Amino acid sequence: MEYEAWFGPRAVNFPANGIRPLLHSADMDAVGGGYDSADPAVIRQHVAWLEQMGMDAALIDLTNNVSCIFNSDWFLEQYLRNSNNCAGLRSGYQVIRDNTGNVYPAWQALGTHLKLIPLLGGVDQNVLYKDLDGKTAFEKEIEYFGKRMQQYPSRNVIYEGKLLMIIFLGAAQDPVSANHPLWFQIQQFLNQHPEIAAKYTFKMMAGYLDRQPRLWVKQGLRDKPVEIAPQYHFWSWVDRLQTASSDPLRPYRPSYNMAGQRVENFTAAIAAAAQDGWGCPKENALPYCKDDGLRFGKGKSYATLHAYMDDARELDPIFLFLHQFNEFTPPDEGFDANTDDDIEPANLWGYTALEAVTREVWTYHHPFR
Repeated sequence: MEYEAWFGPRAVNFPANGIRPLLHSADMDAVGGGYDSADPAVIRQHVAWLEQMGMDAALIDLTNNVSCIFNSDWFLEQYLRNSNNCAGLRSGYQVIRDNTGNVYPAWQALGTHLKLIPLLGGVDQNVLYKDLDGKTAFEKEIEYFGKRMQQYPSRNVIYEGKLLMIIFLGAAQDPVSANHPLWFQIQQFLNQHPEIAAKYTFKMMAGYLDRQPRLWVKQGLRDKPVEIAPQYHFWSWVDRLQTASSDPLRPYRPSYNMAGQRVENFTAAIAAAAQDGWGCPKENALPYCKDDGLRFGKGKSYATLHAYMDDARELDPIFLFLHQFNEFTPPDEGFDANTDDDIEPANLWGYTALEAVTREVWTYHHPFR
């Protein structure tokens, strides 16, 4: 399950209008409500829900503004003065870091079977710039999680004989259309630092691979999931899925990649944006884009999740990710239960997503019952 520990009175607050999770922390009242990701009661309930849904692990997200979190004031002045208001948001980003790191001891104390997979930031070019101490923010983030993985070994996922970390790229670019894109530079960095590569298995995860045909094994119309070319080997954060045939000339399906003879990664979602995003031109006068993958559609069906899970059952991947538990970032048109892809119980859909995921995961494991 893709999971965020971003929220708190000094970190990310829930929007003033729109969605509210059903959980609540008293220290969030002053900033409009919601919950604090460091609240032990919230952590305990999240673990219970993840266990209920049949999860094995959580992908914990610390991908945004990594240099702002880990590097010195000198670095901020040198490289980030005009970047994402780092100076004003730095303390909040560091609370998110602390909340994310706190998941290790908190889950350990609860005795859960759930594992943790760090999701590192590979979006900003500056993560590979050296700080005064001679280290990059990319190295420092690896060290941050590495210490917790060493301290809490029962939380770790071991893959290919090493501790698994995943690097989030945003939208990956192929080297034909981009000169040494950041993901390529990160690969080179790891090749040049065998002491890091010896400890960890790194996989790269990118968003909307369904929109990047240069990365596929076979280009053309897609009436079934598309395979990512082995030279890229990207895992999907989330891909779009057309569940209706409203545009037969432009069908599209999510992506997967192979590890030997088996599918390695596939990602399912509660809802999926249209090919051109959630927000449609206003002149269409339609509530949604015609090829949105809506949460409910007609009735409380969770048809989009079911369609993704049909593909997952066919592919049988080593790693099946669910997108996503609790990011609570509003889509382009604002919060709407049909276009929001969060699973955690909230005021717009109650417990229905929890129930739908639990049912789909059980069926995934017991397809013939």
